[in-house]
Order: sequence, then structure tokens, then C-alpha cells
Amino acid sequence: MLKRHLYSILFFLWLGGVTFASLFSFSNQTESKIWFPHLDKIIHFSFYFGVVFFGSLALREHSKMVNTKKIVLKLIVFAIFYGLLIEFLQYVMPFNRSAEIWDAVANSSGAIIAGLLIVKCGSLIPQLK
Repeated sequence: MLKRHLYSILFFLWLGGVTFASLFSFSNQTESKIWFPHLDKIIHFSFYFGVVFFGSLALREHSKMVNTKKIVLKLIVFAIFYGLLIEFLQYVMPFNRSAEIWDAVANSSGAIIAGLLIVKCGSLIPQLK
């Protein structure tokens, strides 16, 4: 059973991790010594790249759809709206987080790039064939 739903579990764990990391305040934590300009945008990009990547594996695991482009397009749209929702929640919730337009751009870019790579190179990943 676990093996049958492995990618779905990975997807929901990844999505939960993205949500937690995006909404929880880390202001009490010590600053990392590994910091360079715009590192947070690379992290945003990576988070949403992972959402589309793991989501495509999960949907292929359970879907009868063979059209990878449709699956990927749905995931890109989901990831973009999810990223906008997270940014909105950061704006309205009192957890010392702030919404930034460039975070939303990085989120969307990660989702779109992942989708394009899956469509162009997905045949190299056996689970996406």
C-alpha cells in the first residue's frame, strides 16, 4: 500500500513542508552563515519546482490520463494559485511574515520551469512516461 501511494505521500509531505516554512516565523532562529543576496528567491523557486515535480509524479500514479501536458498544466495553475494564497496569508496573518511580489514571481517561475522540463524531458523519468 505504501509503495502504491509513495509519490502521493511525497507530494503531500512536500506541500506541507512548503506551507509550514512559508507561514511559520523563524525570527527567533539565529541567522545562517550561508547567506547571499536573493537566496530566499532561490528557495521559493525550489519549493514550487518541487510542488509541480512531485505533484506530476503523484497524479501519474493515480490518473488514467496519459496526457502529461494536461497534468502539468493543472499542476502549474494549482502551484501558482497556491503560492498566491500563501503570499496573501503572509500578508493577513500576524506571524511576522510579509508578502512580497517577487516571492510570488519566484514561486510561479519555479512551477513553470518544472512544468516545461517535465514536458520536454519527462520521458527520461520512467514514472512520467
